Amino acid sequence: MSQASANRSEREADGVVQVSIPQLVRLSNSASSIPLQPRTSGARQSGDYLSPFKGRGMEFDEARLYQPGDDIRNLDWRVTARTGKPHTKLFREERERPVLVWVDFRRAMFFATRGRYKSVMAAQAASLLAWSANKHGDRVGGLVFSESVHHETKPRRGKAGVLNLIHQLVQHPAWDGQAGPVPDSEDMRLPMTRLGRLVRPGSLVFLISDFRGLSRSTELQLIRVARHSETVMLFIYDPLESGLPPPGRYRMSNGSRELLLNSHSKKFAEEYRQRFDDHVGRLRSLARRYGVHFLPCSTDDNLLNVLQSGLRGAQL
Repeated sequence: MSQASANRSEREADGVVQVSIPQLVRLSNSASSIPLQPRTSGARQSGDYLSPFKGRGMEFDEARLYQPGDDIRNLDWRVTARTGKPHTKLFREERERPVLVWVDFRRAMFFATRGRYKSVMAAQAASLLAWSANKHGDRVGGLVFSESVHHETKPRRGKAGVLNLIHQLVQHPAWDGQAGPVPDSEDMRLPMTRLGRLVRPGSLVFLISDFRGLSRSTELQLIRVARHSETVMLFIYDPLESGLPPPGRYRMSNGSRELLLNSHSKKFAEEYRQRFDDHVGRLRSLARRYGVHFLPCSTDDNLLNVLQSGLRGAQL
């Protein structure tokens, strides 16, 4: 075995800076403890439940005359124009809900000071959620993206859907630094737009990222996704991003360059912490306004515990 292969095998084994297919497959054993409870409209699995609201995997069934209280977003404009009377679209509940996992593999996600790389935690979280969805009888797909490489997987039923997603997570070129040149903007608008094209009404969507570069245009795309789908923002961060370490001089490296961090300045430490708090506050506010479930997760947290406690009672 070459030194490069040995190093890769060692990285795969530790689950700290790299992931492997066997690692992510083994997470299936823990996934059943993650609650993905459907909302009331999705609790019945008979396949004949009609609702004008978003819910667990809805498909169009018929149009009926508008009734007071109907959501105007579900008006059937074609039938309304043809008959001259307002009609509402009714949807039939599907037995299998589409679950999509949107995973950020941009350069900032390949970072850690404690615990594991943010990208490793993102891959593990995506796999746990995908296995849980599979155990609940849902279809699994998603989008894994870096600055320039986007891999999409349409929702598929059974283990094949999960394994397809895991393959995309493990084989993404971002792990080998092959993500291409860094664009001028960290904006996530393009991957969010592509997600919007992939999502169907009634889907369950998990957004896994540190949400750097969340521009207003990206927010608008996120809002469109959340309007017709149950959406969870899993915010992954490293402890160093939330606050500087005790006063001192710290060397950091990406393997080729070194950075000297001086944390003696109290003013700088306060400003640093405030930037993080502002970022989290913005994400929480966005989630609260548009009915998105917000779940923060540090790289040194127990991921399974975070998902179990954070999603319990969320009625996704």
